[in-house]
Order: sequence, then C-alpha cells, then structure tokens
Amino acid sequence: MSLFSAKNSIFAKISEIFVTMKQRYAVVVLFALIVISNFVCLNSYRVTEELVTEDMNQALAKALDIQQSNVISADTIQVFNSHLQLEELRGKAVLTVETKKGFRPQPQVSKATIFSLSDQRPAMVMWSVALLWGFFCLYHHRRSMAVGMYGGLALQEGHFVDMKGHVVKLTPMQQQLMEMLWLSPSHELSKTDICNALWPKKENANETLYTLIRRLKPIVEQHSSLKIEVDRGKAYRLIIR
Repeated sequence: MSLFSAKNSIFAKISEIFVTMKQRYAVVVLFALIVISNFVCLNSYRVTEELVTEDMNQALAKALDIQQSNVISADTIQVFNSHLQLEELRGKAVLTVETKKGFRPQPQVSKATIFSLSDQRPAMVMWSVALLWGFFCLYHHRRSMAVGMYGGLALQEGHFVDMKGHVVKLTPMQQQLMEMLWLSPSHELSKTDICNALWPKKENANETLYTLIRRLKPIVEQHSSLKIEVDRGKAYRLIIR
C-alpha cells in the first residue's frame, strides 16, 4: 500500500468515526484532548521543577559545606555551578539571599528554563492531535452547512445522501415520508397530516403508518445521527440523537 493510499485510508476511517459520532460528543472529545494536553504539559513541568529544585539544593549544600560560610561570593557561585548535576542549569541558576530567614542563600532559576528542560514531546503530540481533531470538526461542520446537512443527511436531487456522499436506499413511501419530515420547518408532522398526505383515501391508516415508521427508523439511525421520535402517539419528529 502506497503512502498516499494509507493516508486516504486513515482519513476515511476518521471520517467514518466522525459521522457515527454525535456532534456534541465530537466537541466533548475536542475539549477532552485540550484538557489532557494541558495536564500532560503541566505534569511534565512540575516533575522537572522538582528535579531542578532538588539538584540546586544539593549543589548549594555542597558549595556552602566547602566554603563553610553562608556568605555568597564569586567562588560560591562557581562551586555551586560546578556541583549541578543538570548541565543545562549551569550558568542559568542563580543564588539569591532570602532575608526572611536570616540572609540564607536561596537558589533560583527562571520558569522559562524549567519549561525548556521539561519533556514536552508527549504534550506536543496531544496538542497536535487536538489541533487536527479541531480542524477535522470544523471541516465537517462547514461541509455539512455547505450541502444543507442535518444530522449527517442531506437531500440532494430527490435522494438522501449521508456524510460520505452515499445514497440512502429508501422505498418510495419511505422517501416520501422522510421528505415530508425533512422539509417541515420544525422537522415535525402530526399523525393526521402524514396519513392524509400518504393515504388520502384510507379511512384508518394508523397501523400502516406505524409499520412504515418501524421499518424506516433503523435505516435512518444506521446512516445518520438522526432518529424519528414519537410525540405521545400524535406526532412524529426528526431529531438529532
């Protein structure tokens, strides 16, 4: 399989997952990816911060032990840097004086340095996935709006098509009922209106309508995120699951 074919196959698989997923769940997945990315980033920073603090403290302890004084001098800083185990800290970590605790030397390093030392590769991967998923959601949303889709279906040239562009096979009666529900501004019709439109000469078409709805429901749910909902046996509406 060529690289181009593999990419198309992956894209098609993601599209299939997106189509079968409810739109609000796709947004939940996006926010979950963002939250996870931030958590991974922050966790890596905190782990690195602990390692840096531990390394600076042990280097300061050795420097003061060698110097046998709490007075900071150029030699103190030089010895302090020489005992840092993390080479990336050398020249970036500084010694300050903590006046609240009797002029005690205190090692410090900028947050930018800690961040640069932390392993942000997992977070970058998660952010990349979140970004790709966000673009994918936006792409499908715009595509749905462009073709007049509702719940993963669109009415084009007298046929219903799914997100993949495949025609949904319906019987003439199923097609007529779906068009009625689809074209209704509220996607809702009363039982009486449906029966009068589909079987105008039939005195009682309730059972026939029930059978038609029962057979149409699984087809609609299989090809979209829509479902036909019954409103107290008096009306039927087409809604997003």
